[in-house]
Amino acid sequence: MGFKENLKSELAYKGLLVKELSAQSGISHHTINNYLSTNNCIPTAENALKMAQVLEVSVEYLLTGQEAKPIKLPLSPDIRIVAETMNTLDDLDRQIIVNLTLALKQKKEVQK
Repeated sequence: MGFKENLKSELAYKGLLVKELSAQSGISHHTINNYLSTNNCIPTAENALKMAQVLEVSVEYLLTGQEAKPIKLPLSPDIRIVAETMNTLDDLDRQIIVNLTLALKQKKEVQK
């Protein structure tokens, strides 16, 4: 995935609106919308850093979708299987799983 898709994915994951990212990063709403709607529109290093900080990801992750060094977390076998399977899915199937996961997360938060 490219920058545009990674930014959209992180906004959805964090549950942030463009206007919230704009307010927290100091980047204009219009500029962020350009990043989200235009292919191959890459931010300046300064803007990429600001957005990455708000989204709590690395700049490299926003740009490439990959981290420089894999994060080693103690994952249960079930979670490891899900993560490994996600890497083999096409974009549409992966997005279905992400949407399902976010819906389940929201459901759990509502139940609290």
